[in-house]
Amino acid sequence: MDHPVIIEALRTPRGAAKPSGALHRLPAAQLLGSHLRTLKEQVDVDPDQVIDAVFGCVTQTGEQGGNVGKVASLLGGWSARMSAVTINRYCASGLSAVHWAALQAQQMDALTLGGGVETMSRVPMFGDEAPHYSDKALAHSVGFMPPPWTSDLVATRHGITREACDRYAALSQQRAVAAGRNLPMPSLCPVHGADGGLLLARDETPRESSTAERLATLKPVYEAGAGGLDAWGLAREPGLGQIQHVHTAGNAPCMADGAAAVLLGSASAAARAGLRPRARILAMADACVALTQTGAVDATRRALAQAGLGTRDIDLWEVRDSFAAITLHYMQALDVPLERFNVNGSAIALGHPMGATGAMLVSCLLDEMDRCDLRYGVVAIAGAAGVATASVIERIPH
Repeated sequence: MDHPVIIEALRTPRGAAKPSGALHRLPAAQLLGSHLRTLKEQVDVDPDQVIDAVFGCVTQTGEQGGNVGKVASLLGGWSARMSAVTINRYCASGLSAVHWAALQAQQMDALTLGGGVETMSRVPMFGDEAPHYSDKALAHSVGFMPPPWTSDLVATRHGITREACDRYAALSQQRAVAAGRNLPMPSLCPVHGADGGLLLARDETPRESSTAERLATLKPVYEAGAGGLDAWGLAREPGLGQIQHVHTAGNAPCMADGAAAVLLGSASAAARAGLRPRARILAMADACVALTQTGAVDATRRALAQAGLGTRDIDLWEVRDSFAAITLHYMQALDVPLERFNVNGSAIALGHPMGATGAMLVSCLLDEMDRCDLRYGVVAIAGAAGVATASVIERIPH
């Protein structure tokens, strides 16, 4: 059976999501558009051969509204005849976009684009004012709870301590800082402004000064009671006793600006175009778990089963380390060895431009697999409302 292939996967550096951040001056369409132009310049492909594009973006309002992916593809110089859609599966949007584009490529025996964008410094999270964000009664009725609180719930369920969360967060920072200093990242594309000046060449958010001891001084996002959320949760799960609030700004993903683009195709379409794929996607799976952000466990299990592989077959894991307890639970549930997991840091250190992160992880995975001559990798990401998606990817050696 042929599998869809990844011809190229590129990402921008992640900029800090604040007015002083390096990417703040670029609206989402321009940031993704310039990145798509870079992809087109790096890959010798006829744009008319690329039939469709799917991009993730979570807060689709204002500058990020109006099918921002289609606008960006035009700004990036891709064919006006290439269709495009912008999707929202919360934090899993970018990886879902890659999956949808891969499925389209396989079905149509063609080339497609996947990716994502989010400029959180310009279009803030919750800026679309969705009712389940602002209406507590509605949120309670559908079980849509704030991710920091549901992450505390997971920590309480599984006995994950504040100390363990801070240790993991500090490790993510240390790995990201070391990788940024020492490792080649071929898929990382510098971002330039309209005047051609360099805006950002490396990820802006890692903090060298982060240690477990410093993180331990930060105040939790929620205090005891959590404005009534604890009572609501304990009414559903009275056996928990008391919700332990272990998450802070230091062991949660930092907000960021960024974009990613992935060129995909069927194996035969890539061959006809004279393109050498970097990898093939062996399996893709989605899952959802009510209330908490633990769906990536189920999505990964489904993807591994489809691929006929087990945890120990996987050489490298790129999993968005959302709130630390969610990440630690994922590793425990799947028995993932730490030395193969997020080896160059992840969202706690590198930032989380929501609609782009999942697609960014694909390029991060492939760079490290190329560097270390590895075969099998997993990319997984969970998001709000329990949604999650996962891929099993096989590198194609050159």
